Amino acid sequence: MKTKYAYLLFLILNSSPRETRVEAGQFATLPAGRQVLNSQTVRPIRDDIGFCWSAEEMNQFMNYLSKEDRDGSVDNSQNLFAAISVHDDYLYAGKVYYPLYKKIKTKEVVIFGVTHGTVRKEMGSLSDVIILDEFDKWRGPYKEVEISPLREIIKSKLPKEDFIVSNKAHEIEHSIEALIPFLQYYNRDIKITPIMITQMSYEKMEIVTDRLSKIILDYIKKNNLKSGKDIFFLISNDANHYGEDFNNSPYGMDAAAHKTATGNDMKIITRDLISEITEEKIKSTANDLWPDSENKKAVPLWCGRYPIVFGLQTIHKVANGLGDRKIYGTLLKYSDSFTEKVLPVKNTSMGLTAVFSYKHWCAWFTEGFYLK
Repeated sequence: MKTKYAYLLFLILNSSPRETRVEAGQFATLPAGRQVLNSQTVRPIRDDIGFCWSAEEMNQFMNYLSKEDRDGSVDNSQNLFAAISVHDDYLYAGKVYYPLYKKIKTKEVVIFGVTHGTVRKEMGSLSDVIILDEFDKWRGPYKEVEISPLREIIKSKLPKEDFIVSNKAHEIEHSIEALIPFLQYYNRDIKITPIMITQMSYEKMEIVTDRLSKIILDYIKKNNLKSGKDIFFLISNDANHYGEDFNNSPYGMDAAAHKTATGNDMKIITRDLISEITEEKIKSTANDLWPDSENKKAVPLWCGRYPIVFGLQTIHKVANGLGDRKIYGTLLKYSDSFTEKVLPVKNTSMGLTAVFSYKHWCAWFTEGFYLK
């Protein structure tokens, strides 16, 4: 959903005359020319404009955010188990990222990412599966990021009809890599399990998350992992993408429309994602975010509409498996590119991948989920 003008040249230069389609359970081969380090494949950076890949610059940026933090004395990280994270440009959304990541204290993270339109355009129709990769490592600002053993366990145990393996899809997608610099700032040795979520029906999603949550629970119990401390779950999402560039302006394109659209986001967050997360609330989230089969129902354009529901189903089932524990959601911060404008961080290589105006703005939020 996120408009990536900076990628237009990349897509032209790397486009193929034929679509690459991968059937469920199949492995897509790594194209020639990808980075290889000591006989290992390392996922290349997708967005080197909106995100920060220099250790020195990331330290500088985090120092700025720390000084700007209005909640610096509060540490409510206890029992933090999972979260929803923004994945937009740092110079827009840095102050929305920060309240979440300063609370995350974990060794490895399962990341549920988006399958954006850029991926679907390049690879053809993708639905009813999760997408895994087979890179040995991912790039980070401080060093290469290790992959958790959980990824290969999922490949070996999840039914083949539930997933595909495609490095190409993960190379094109930006919603997972956006989270890595913040995670690695707080833990240089962080490990990840990257999972892209495609469109599925609610019923299909229930089947896949049933199977996946059992695999994750078995991994947690066999390795005696502590939820939140040893393993954590992140759901990547940006909220409403509003304006003519997104073909999404049901309230017009002025100050009143901006107020109405952001207010609608907050109504959904308050109704569906705050306090105890129940099966009913997860179903309500899908109803509020997912279009109907004929696209006649007006819904906000959240690019993580499928990862959010998939992630909530998964963490709800994992929590139940950890002794019938309950999950409670807390909003950390909500804002948007028009409200935040551009953070005044100078002398870095970071930039912007899209403009902001009443005709083009994107909202985001960070939310924590706590076990009780």
